[in-house]
Amino acid sequence: MEAIPYLALGSALAALLLAGYFFNNVKAASPGDERMVFLMTEIQKGARAFLKAEYTWVSAFVAVMIVLLAFVISGWASLAYLLGAVLSATAGYAGMTVATMANARTTEAAKEGPGKALPIAFRGGAVMGFAVAGLALSGLMISYLLFVRFLEVGQPFEVLTAYGLGASTIALFSRVGGGIYTKAADVGADLVGKVEAGIPEDDPRNPATIADNVGDNVGDVAGMGADLFESYAGSIIAPISLVAFALAVASDDGLSAAGVGDDTLLALIGFPIAVAFVGMVASIIGSLFVKGGDSTDSKALSHALHLGTNVAMGLTVIATVGIAFWLFSGNEFDSPIGLAISVIGGLVVGWALGKTAEYYTSDHFSPVQKIAQQTETGPATTILGGISAGMVSVAASVVLILAGVGIAYWGGELAFDSIGALEGGIYGIAVAAIGMLATTGVVVSVDAYGPIADNAGGIAEMAELDPSVREVTDALDSLGNTTAAIAKGFAVGSAALTALALFKSFEFAVEGAGGALSLDIGSIDVFVGLFLGAMLPFLFAALTIDAVGRAAQEMIEEVRRQFREIPGLREGKEGVVPDSARCVEISTQASLKEMIIPGALAVVVPLVVGYVSINALGGLLAGALVTGFALAIFMANAGGAWDNAKKYIEAGAHGGKGSDQHKAAVVGDTVGDPFKDTSGPSMNILLKVMTIVSLVFATFFVNNGLS
Repeated sequence: MEAIPYLALGSALAALLLAGYFFNNVKAASPGDERMVFLMTEIQKGARAFLKAEYTWVSAFVAVMIVLLAFVISGWASLAYLLGAVLSATAGYAGMTVATMANARTTEAAKEGPGKALPIAFRGGAVMGFAVAGLALSGLMISYLLFVRFLEVGQPFEVLTAYGLGASTIALFSRVGGGIYTKAADVGADLVGKVEAGIPEDDPRNPATIADNVGDNVGDVAGMGADLFESYAGSIIAPISLVAFALAVASDDGLSAAGVGDDTLLALIGFPIAVAFVGMVASIIGSLFVKGGDSTDSKALSHALHLGTNVAMGLTVIATVGIAFWLFSGNEFDSPIGLAISVIGGLVVGWALGKTAEYYTSDHFSPVQKIAQQTETGPATTILGGISAGMVSVAASVVLILAGVGIAYWGGELAFDSIGALEGGIYGIAVAAIGMLATTGVVVSVDAYGPIADNAGGIAEMAELDPSVREVTDALDSLGNTTAAIAKGFAVGSAALTALALFKSFEFAVEGAGGALSLDIGSIDVFVGLFLGAMLPFLFAALTIDAVGRAAQEMIEEVRRQFREIPGLREGKEGVVPDSARCVEISTQASLKEMIIPGALAVVVPLVVGYVSINALGGLLAGALVTGFALAIFMANAGGAWDNAKKYIEAGAHGGKGSDQHKAAVVGDTVGDPFKDTSGPSMNILLKVMTIVSLVFATFFVNNGLS
């Protein structure tokens, strides 16, 4: 059992080697003609400039947190926090780098059909997927071995939790900043280009097109990668910290607890790490099954792309049963299969959440087709249809997450009733979250494939290639919207379970510090906190949507100005080119300025409320978890539905491109852009950041707070 962290570290290093292999594979492919290389280079320069500026801004916040952690907990906590932040940023940068290489190469391969293009786009995404999973797991295992096993530092599991906080910080700002960037450019390009000027998407005459393609990488690749880095690391940390705080693991020896045998403790702590290990190996194997075919039919492409995920999930299920019997036979455990059921339940519910998202966002199903039909009566009914579809999807998702909680709780109780203060059911819920994200490597690979396919279509249009090339890239891109919705289902589902486990750890940490946490809503502190928590996700969503609106407004004015002041640009006169650099600069500056307040909100509010009242903080976390989960599902699925309704019409339904119905669909898609790519995805990070901040600072609140 003591070898489990080393096995996990080995699998993480194998994932990084696979990422390197895929990187070289993509790099070896042809990027196309001179025009395609120029466009690829412009997108690369814009993306790198943005990430450099973003990380410079965020580093100031990281520096403040390092000092605060050193003062409140220890210098070791600061080191763990820094490691989590640096690795998360590195994963995002690595993924963005290869994504901006793979776009033109996918376009070039699309000349020969989807059989050549899909593998390149997937392998480009796989660099991101396995960089995220490999760096997250290797960093976490190094932290665990260093702080818990070798150095046996004081408060080792608070130190380990700080690693997750570092990852969360980067994830929050990357998702918010990248989301504002990409949607400001997207909205500006669509409204002025498609609706006002009547020119196609990604038309080279549109000054915002390059900024839009840059945004796909900084938002949907780097931002998404940091998001799932944090989700994956958090899902492993949550059950480990739960065990540590529930059993009051002694600070002078990271692997001992009063009244609990070493083998039992090693099994409880080692199980989530072992699941991450087998999930990583399964993801590596699954990724090798993804191959392209000759058809542009979306079902055929979907089957080819999802085969890797399905293989990885199947292997993980089988291996998890074996691990459960290895670790939980005998000792203080009743039924080894119980915790396997919890993990498998989490995996299945994560998959089901993704499929639910697919149903509400794919143009193969009635919700999106209904929205497309509603464009016949204008933008207002289109907006109403998307809102309705998003809200209905919340009901299905809540039922699924509750089913997952019930199955996980039941499985945990089968395994053991209680060990010390640790309840089997709660532990089962905690390990269900790692079940959802065990195959993160291949899930992120499939998700990151989407922006690469989107960029490939943009390059095909801007390079004025044969329409058959755009037909292939559009087929790949349409599938990418669905894969993104599926990944968001996994992410937000795991956020709910991880936040619940971290919340329970917070309760134990408060008790361990000599305090007491009450969630009695008859208490005025709890009641106030509950309403503050319920309000916070709405405020956060409003701030991020407003940020997109303000940045998009500036972008729209700039695109209009260029069409007005540059002679021959709108008409496509030969030799007349737009000032794309100005649009890139607008998106960069606006997103960096606008991300500060929403990002800081997630950290500052729990710190202030926790200092005033522990019970109010408990209410705050409970209220935010419930409304934040529902709001995240609603926004992600409504936005995805509007986007694919537009693409459904662009494929020829309800009048096709350029029709009034198409213009109504573009308006719906414009509203949905910040929903699905800025506010919605940021919500699950908000939930975990607030919970993990509360956990890390719990002892400080008890010993130094006002209550």
